Amino acid sequence: MKHTFSLIIIALLLVSCGGEAKKNSVENVLESNNLETIRQKRAELVNEQEMTNSKIKQLDDAISKLDTVRHVPLITTFLAKQEVFKHVLEIQGNVTTKNLLVITPEYNGILTQVYVKEGQRVNKGQLLAKIDDGGLSQQLAQLQIQADLAKTTFERQKRLWEQNIGSEIQYLQAKSNYEAQQETVNQLKKQVAKTSVTAPFSGTIDDVITEQGSVVAAGQTPLMRLVNLNDMYIETSVPESYIPDVTKGKHVVVEFPILGKSVETEVRQASDYINPDNRTFKIEVGIPNKNENIKPNLTAKLKINDYTNNEAILVPQSIISENANGEQYVYTIKDKNGNDEGVANRVIVKTGKTQGDVIEILEGVSNGTEIIKEGARSVKDGQTVKVINY
Repeated sequence: MKHTFSLIIIALLLVSCGGEAKKNSVENVLESNNLETIRQKRAELVNEQEMTNSKIKQLDDAISKLDTVRHVPLITTFLAKQEVFKHVLEIQGNVTTKNLLVITPEYNGILTQVYVKEGQRVNKGQLLAKIDDGGLSQQLAQLQIQADLAKTTFERQKRLWEQNIGSEIQYLQAKSNYEAQQETVNQLKKQVAKTSVTAPFSGTIDDVITEQGSVVAAGQTPLMRLVNLNDMYIETSVPESYIPDVTKGKHVVVEFPILGKSVETEVRQASDYINPDNRTFKIEVGIPNKNENIKPNLTAKLKINDYTNNEAILVPQSIISENANGEQYVYTIKDKNGNDEGVANRVIVKTGKTQGDVIEILEGVSNGTEIIKEGARSVKDGQTVKVINY
């Protein structure tokens, strides 16, 4: 009976405390709209927060004493290894050819005949078109008759002279007349030949520009475009700093974004002249074009192998840092134990060329050195770290 009575008393006290706590809740305090009550409640909560923070700090101190691993930075590493490093210079250029020509006439007159059409393949020296010669052919025929007569006269006079018949002056006059007539014929033949338009090289008629019957002017009127796609090349400009590296014979990979293809070739010529305006020199890169799908003025991207190191050590550029003296450094691991814990060691390095996301290490790191990768920018020299390579 006495025990039951005690339980009832405790229950009443709990109900009373609960009611008191509910009465003293933040909501009720705010509803009271009493400034002094609100201030008291705030001071009470601030005291409780300070006590809670103090207890959390005590727990953190205890954890730090018991868990020594918590303060050891977690990092990943990789082993430096020697590999072939082929650095490339990337530049752009346009495809061209020396066998691309807009043919113009050498004679003024009417274009009487056009013997070819667009897309037709022609050979070097093939007749492409004819211009009216304005009567030159008739003049040539007449001169040729006179030249033949002068030749007959000269040959007869020569035989007589060899037989000591006739005078020397007669022989010389016949010879001079023949030679003069022949020279006149040759000159007129050259003039007549200019009325015939021939192919300067083998290729394809890309465009017939002037139609038959048009009046053309020597050296001015474009007649047709002739192109040969067998000897294609890219001419582009390279900064003068690459003079020692970009030379004749260097390997080149040429990419054609529009065609979605690439070809391997080499530098076939490097100019000895530096343009003073932009400090560049020109190079020519030959382009094999068996299928003739590479056209003049096509845009290309060149990757020129200007430097090769067969025993290079490459590291990600992201792990390279620089100190106040401008020296570059990386972190390596030393004194590594069985728990994969070691000491971060700052190493000054000398770097070389970069390519994409990697950079060449010339000095400071040797083959097989364990280098910090992830976490390289957050560790300190001499700090204990734990390696967690995946």
